[in-house]
Amino acid sequence: MNILLIVIAIIAIILLLTGGFVSSLNFLLWVGIVLLVIAVVVWLVRMLTGSRRV
Repeated sequence: MNILLIVIAIIAIILLLTGGFVSSLNFLLWVGIVLLVIAVVVWLVRMLTGSRRV
């Protein structure tokens, strides 16, 4: 019975850590998407205005 509680506690800790990593990765995914959209908008503005500076 004691071993079963230890196994359940270890599984719960692993699931808790995994859930935290997934939520933080989900946040980073949205940050990446926003940065990609900003980069595309800036590239389109530069193409339309004809600015060729590096």
